[in-house]
Amino acid sequence: MENESWVTGNITLKVGDIPLDIELTVPAQPVKPMRMLPVFQKMANSIVELSEKAILETGETISCKMGCGACCRQPVPIAEVEAYQLAELVDNLPEPRRSVIRERFKAAVDHFDSIGWFQRIVDLSKAASTNKESNVPAKLIEHVMSYFDEGIACPFLENESCSIHESRPLACREYLVTSPAENCSHPTAETISKVPLLLDPSKAMKHVGQTGLQAKWGLIPLIRALECAETVPESFGEKTGERWAAEFFEHLTNSKIPEGGIDT
Repeated sequence: MENESWVTGNITLKVGDIPLDIELTVPAQPVKPMRMLPVFQKMANSIVELSEKAILETGETISCKMGCGACCRQPVPIAEVEAYQLAELVDNLPEPRRSVIRERFKAAVDHFDSIGWFQRIVDLSKAASTNKESNVPAKLIEHVMSYFDEGIACPFLENESCSIHESRPLACREYLVTSPAENCSHPTAETISKVPLLLDPSKAMKHVGQTGLQAKWGLIPLIRALECAETVPESFGEKTGERWAAEFFEHLTNSKIPEGGIDT
């Protein structure tokens, strides 16, 4: 890594009517997409901050704060790239914490596997893509919400706070609510008011380096990250940092990045 070269440039996005200027420093040489996660996390943070500012200007307040971990009992959807990054993060933890975290992952996966939750997700996801019935998406949402009823906390939750806050998935960064904090203990569409995002980085992230695992599993909840890394060999190709960034922004904005790449 000491011999790596880098390129720094600027990208300007128009979020609604607001221009968002972000300086990015990315690897100049071909790399795996996991090396780009800090860049994508920085982008997600900027978009969330802009979305948060917009909602605050309407007079509403954000209910989320440190020590409020109710939302950390949801099936956090992660991208393939994030699954391998989280697995590497766990592998690098010192003992005995590494074993404790790995056991939490295993217990969570075993529980949801035993009640058929994963298979139901796969079945409903396939139905949603092929079935013309309008109630399939609603059933999928209902099943996703049933995860919360099991009360299984994220393996990284400690004292109702995230123990990997700097490395948390994009979906976690995006989840903010303006509804009363106590409503998060039993969330429903009627009782939870999420901060609307001006752009959706976590959805864009799912397209970066995609190999097909996402389609096979329906979705990858955070608790399956270690299982993913252990059972499916990582097979991402390498691209320059600029090309990975372009791929991400194209999915984020539904528009092509100019052939010249980042404006350096």
